[in-house]
Amino acid sequence: MWEPWAAIILAGGRASRLDGVDKAGIEIGGRTLLEWALDGVIDAREVVVVGDPVPTDRPVTFTREDPRYGGPVAGLLTGLDALRSVPRHVGVIGVDMPYVHHGTWRRLLAAAETGSGDGAMLVGPGGRWQLALVLATDRLQEVRPSYEEQHDHPLKRLIGPLDLVPVAAEGREHQDIDTWADLRDA
Repeated sequence: MWEPWAAIILAGGRASRLDGVDKAGIEIGGRTLLEWALDGVIDAREVVVVGDPVPTDRPVTFTREDPRYGGPVAGLLTGLDALRSVPRHVGVIGVDMPYVHHGTWRRLLAAAETGSGDGAMLVGPGGRWQLALVLATDRLQEVRPSYEEQHDHPLKRLIGPLDLVPVAAEGREHQDIDTWADLRDA
C-alpha cells in the first residue's frame, strides 16, 4: 500500500482545438470531464482543481494560475502551492482524460514507489507519454522553474530531469479529448 497522495487536475486551459469550450464541463455518458477526473482520483487525500470553480460532489480546492492560461507547468505548480499539506507524491492529470480511473492511479503509484523515486508516467501506444503523472514532490521542487519562467514553460522540459517509470496504458486510458473528433469518438 502506498502513502497518502494528493491530486492536481488541470482544467484551466484554452481548449483552442475545441473552439474555447470549457473542457471540464464537456459531458460524456451524462457526466462532465471534471466528474470523470474526480472519480479517478477518489483515493487521493486532497484534490486541487486548477480551473474555474464549479459545484462538485466532493470537497476540492479550486485555484487559477496567474496569469491565466499559463500552460500545464504553471497550472501544476499553482496546484502544488494550493495544497494544504504536501505529500510525498502528487498525481497530475489533464481534465480531458476520462478513461484514467482509480486502477490507473494505483498502477502509477505502485510504479512510483518501486522505481527511482522521481515518479511515474502513463505511456500510450507507441511510447507517447500522457498527461497522467505521479511525481515526487521533493524532486518536483528541485526542478521547479522560477515564477517568471513558469508561464508557457514546456512540461517536457520540467519533467525531463526526472527519472519517471513508464506505465503502459490499458484500454483507452491514454485517450484524451482535444478535438471535436475525439469527443465524437468518446
